[in-house]
Amino acid sequence: MGRLDDVRPGSLLVAMPALTDPTFAGGVVYVLDHSATGTLGVVLGRPSEVRIRDVLPGWAELAVEPGVFHVGGPCETDTALCLATTGSARPADPDSGLRQVAGEVHLVDLDVDPDELAGEITGLRVFAGYAGWSDGQLAGEMAEGAWACVAGTPADVLAGSSGPELWRSVLRRQRGRLAVLSTAPADPAAN
Repeated sequence: MGRLDDVRPGSLLVAMPALTDPTFAGGVVYVLDHSATGTLGVVLGRPSEVRIRDVLPGWAELAVEPGVFHVGGPCETDTALCLATTGSARPADPDSGLRQVAGEVHLVDLDVDPDELAGEITGLRVFAGYAGWSDGQLAGEMAEGAWACVAGTPADVLAGSSGPELWRSVLRRQRGRLAVLSTAPADPAAN
């Protein structure tokens, strides 16, 4: 199920059935940073009703469908984080407004002119807020069986699926116990 040593930028934290916190239950978190001071990521697959064109009109053309903000987590929900894929795993020019997270996935500086990045970005998603764990907090939750850490892909960041569909899709590509979980009912009591 992955260990804390497996957590790194670009990996996914997949909520296990033991995790009942409604903010994360049935969720998938893309890890942006993991260090001795804590872990930062964004919840994937939680679209909101807020259209990107209504808040950040210049970025709407580069956003993947459905073109809305996604709820990235419970921390600083008035903060926008933008992730984009570039089609290249090479680090971008530091002055370009792109900061590599892992492989083809980059954090985007939303203060940059979107037209300058149009040729580099293959798709982007904007998140309102983020998920964060202080030093030792994620380790404790993983020891309790609340999270599994698995490899992430650039496609996960831009996935059209959401909620339980995304959770099951990530689990289906795993092996062993995690793959079996992908077929479990949403409510284990219904089994």
